[in-house]
Amino acid sequence: MSTTVSMRTVSSLEKCFWDDDLQQKNELTSLRIFRNQPACFQVVFKNIRTKLYRERFSLSVSGDLAPYATMRSVVSVPVHFPCREGLCDDNYIRREPGLYPDLLRPLHYQNGITLIGDQAQAVWVEINLPRNYKAGEHSLTVTLLPFGCTEALNSRTVKVTLMDELLPPQRLVHTEWFYTDCIANHYHTRPFSARHWRLIEAFLKTAVKNGVNMILTPVFTPELDTYVGGERLTTQLLDITVTAPNQYSFSFDKLERWIDLCLSLGVTHFEIPHFFTQWGANHAPKIVATVNGKTKKIFGWETDACGEEYTAFLSQMLPALVAFLEKKGVAPNTYFHVSDEPNLKSLERYTQCKNLIKPFLKDYPIIDALSDFDFYASGALEKPVPGIRSIQPFLDHQVDGLWAYYCGDSGPNVSGRMMAMPSARTRILGVQLWLFRIEGFLHWGYNFYNNQYSYDVLNPFLNTDGEFFVPSGDAFLVYPGDNGTPWESIRLNSLREGMEDMRLLDLASDQLGRERVEKILLETAGGELTFTSYPTDPVFFQQLQERLCSEMGLI
Repeated sequence: MSTTVSMRTVSSLEKCFWDDDLQQKNELTSLRIFRNQPACFQVVFKNIRTKLYRERFSLSVSGDLAPYATMRSVVSVPVHFPCREGLCDDNYIRREPGLYPDLLRPLHYQNGITLIGDQAQAVWVEINLPRNYKAGEHSLTVTLLPFGCTEALNSRTVKVTLMDELLPPQRLVHTEWFYTDCIANHYHTRPFSARHWRLIEAFLKTAVKNGVNMILTPVFTPELDTYVGGERLTTQLLDITVTAPNQYSFSFDKLERWIDLCLSLGVTHFEIPHFFTQWGANHAPKIVATVNGKTKKIFGWETDACGEEYTAFLSQMLPALVAFLEKKGVAPNTYFHVSDEPNLKSLERYTQCKNLIKPFLKDYPIIDALSDFDFYASGALEKPVPGIRSIQPFLDHQVDGLWAYYCGDSGPNVSGRMMAMPSARTRILGVQLWLFRIEGFLHWGYNFYNNQYSYDVLNPFLNTDGEFFVPSGDAFLVYPGDNGTPWESIRLNSLREGMEDMRLLDLASDQLGRERVEKILLETAGGELTFTSYPTDPVFFQQLQERLCSEMGLI
């Protein structure tokens, strides 16, 4: 049968828009993976007919890798706010509002696709092999058939070389802020009900699969992105009872369940929410307790952060919390916060608040997003998390154990996760963090489904920018899918690939020495690699892998 469907296999770093010319896409015919690494690529289709013609097709896979392959539709979502004026640069795919490929959704129509004439569509293919699978060259063939028929219309084969080597465990501490309230709101379920726990587990599992190993743990409801005087849905793991004026008892049963669940899924680090409100540390977060048998809010926006009542509470809660974390064996891998994004105007108040909690936290790390080097130089915070746009002074002063973050306001030329950015720009973060020896990476939005300051709950499938809060892609990496299953995004996979690049560099450094690997990395990058200057061609990652594997004698 003569085919009317153009078909091409492309890299996982491609973003295929409906009006793309498939002939302009670089064909992917082979790739190389390690034993504990998934193989990902895309198959792009275009029905070469009149624009209004609609036709349904089936997809099948064959070859020895077929039992381990899954396929998902790459769905384009609405992007009204692709980039922020003044922060855009030339390294964007597009800057106009429109439909942008991002969501990875399970296939419909019994593993089929529907093609509209002259519109490109992509399918995401992921192969996860057993750890003991035979090393060497393997293949997967994707075949397109008319729906309900067995005669192939078109097919493509990708060869996958499995190397007989494991990537080392991820050494970077990586947190994407995890919002249990957004999960409960979207699925209309009561916080920490049986269903909510199942949803939390599913979202945690997807996070860990993609390189997130530190989880924001709601000992009390995180006060992040909440308007002054407002409240987010209560998601507090710590049960508190007021036993007398300024006297409290604590139950850690839910927190213990949370920690046990996280550990069972592979989480290695825990992050306690900020003890004081955002942008100034002037108030206490929302905290509820049982008072005379009834649940009641006992602290919040009306509470002075350094007042007598909250100070009395912290002096009892913090020793109890630390003792529990030490008993569970997770205290050495637990990080604490004072207040998010302080500046020099809030230096005095921030210092007061930190001095309230520091005596109870011993030598446990306190981290906060902080991009003002003068604030850090004051000594108010020992472990800053600067934005990558502002990180250079911290690098120049060789700050020990430095962390980093970025967000939608990070500025031009830096890595990011906007839907309008090329996937290579998202992935490059991994080699940057490795080269500059960054200990941890923080981002504020794993699953934030609210608008700015959390006035309202949004549908992330329809609103990808928090109602013009941030450029599309900054607020979340996963979509709340059907049946409580988080659906991944292209951007999440690009970040995971960046984490795998770091692990490859660690493997090579262990074998070849750090100095040699840095030299290889810079040579492959063209001589320079910083947080604002880096290779933009996706071929860089393939060249780096080939060069390092060759040097290690793996190929």
